[in-house]
Amino acid sequence: MEPITMRHLRSTFLIGFSAVALAGCSSGVQNHLPVGAAAYQAIGDRNSDTSVTEVLQPGDRLAIRVIGEPELTSDQYFVDANGFVQVPLAGEVTAAGKSPRQLRADIIDKLAAKYIRHPDVSVIVIETTRNTYSVEGEVREPGVFEAGPDTTLLTAMARAKSPNNVAKLDEVMIFRTVNGQHMGARFDIRQIRAGNAPDPRVLAGDMVVVGYSSTRGVWRDILTAAPLLNVFVLLNNNVLN
Repeated sequence: MEPITMRHLRSTFLIGFSAVALAGCSSGVQNHLPVGAAAYQAIGDRNSDTSVTEVLQPGDRLAIRVIGEPELTSDQYFVDANGFVQVPLAGEVTAAGKSPRQLRADIIDKLAAKYIRHPDVSVIVIETTRNTYSVEGEVREPGVFEAGPDTTLLTAMARAKSPNNVAKLDEVMIFRTVNGQHMGARFDIRQIRAGNAPDPRVLAGDMVVVGYSSTRGVWRDILTAAPLLNVFVLLNNNVLN
């Protein structure tokens, strides 16, 4: 039997590395979510320096009052699971992802179009069932967290104890309901940390997902296996950043 030499070990290591690297590359799923300025626009966050506006979510209970129209006035309006609220005469009105002021304007437009001249409408949030957001994917402690008026993507990452060592830092995604539509956007957290991009707001009902880096995963596997083979590995800083 041929003795095992360092050359054999090195060859075995390189073959294993190539197989793992190819597997990592082939398992990637292409991400088509908008990035850069388009990402902020997609989730309705065009200016991260402005104050957070309360937005409506499915399950919210509303008081809608129309002066002089008691049959339209009630505090038992609900935003349904699809993000709509049913208002007599106005019909189905999109509510999720809008502020109470925006919903009020839409109701006024619908009532004024056919039924009531110069309607006087108010919209008040009585109860909200969703004041949390979730963080999942490649973070150290995924979970559900309380959304506050100053919650941003960096805040969300901090509460989830930061991305782990296989996270894809340029694939941190926010999913949100905007004007009744489910929207998603992709952000590069490295650019945000460096101050080169705005820190987007995270609102109640949002889902934050941190992607998996197959390249980082390969290096993790290599570093795990290297001590077993007594092999020094030259690390590429560009890969690990």
